[in-house]
Amino acid sequence: MINVVDSVTSTTDASAAAAAMKKSIGMDKDDFLKLFIAQLQYQDPLQPQDPSAMLNQLSQLSMLEQSYNSNTTLQSLLTAQNNANSINAVSFVGGNLKANGDAVAFDGTSAASLQFNLPVATSSAVVSIKDSAGNTVRTATLDASAAGDASYSWDGRDNNGNLLPAGTYHFAVNGTAANGTAVAATTYTTGIVDGVSFANGTPMLTVGGISVALSDVISVKGA
Repeated sequence: MINVVDSVTSTTDASAAAAAMKKSIGMDKDDFLKLFIAQLQYQDPLQPQDPSAMLNQLSQLSMLEQSYNSNTTLQSLLTAQNNANSINAVSFVGGNLKANGDAVAFDGTSAASLQFNLPVATSSAVVSIKDSAGNTVRTATLDASAAGDASYSWDGRDNNGNLLPAGTYHFAVNGTAANGTAVAATTYTTGIVDGVSFANGTPMLTVGGISVALSDVISVKGA
């Protein structure tokens, strides 16, 4: 794990900054200096370059260098931020996660807790569970519930009582309020953080086979 983090966080952004500047401006500082020196070498001695034009080019060179340095500094700050995020993500391993999402990891044996929040009290609600192919495998009707956090313990079986294989499933909870209006619950992905993966250098927490972006994390508590 540490090697993975190191390989991501040790990336130097100086070359990336130079490449980005060359892409946006058409040249980097080295290209500009080469062009400037070549211009001095091959100028007509009988018609030397206008000193004011040379000063203007030198000024442009200075601005280009400042822009290059600013870009490199910004890239370094982004790298430092990415390093901090990676270290924080690794520290979450083993913690009890609650995040925005509708995914639930079923291990094939133990009941899975489906957690959700009802914005208002409901007279009844239906929990719908789908497999990775989008097929509804289980529906369950809940009794009247108060507004707030609630949960449903799913035994991992389908509507026919068959035990389903381990994997990632998705769920939704839709209820009916006392006045007859439809109520959609906010669902959460929960579980123990068992690892950290990196997608394009961005750390993602893993819970079973589920990847959770840090931006979706609501809380991580000690197991």
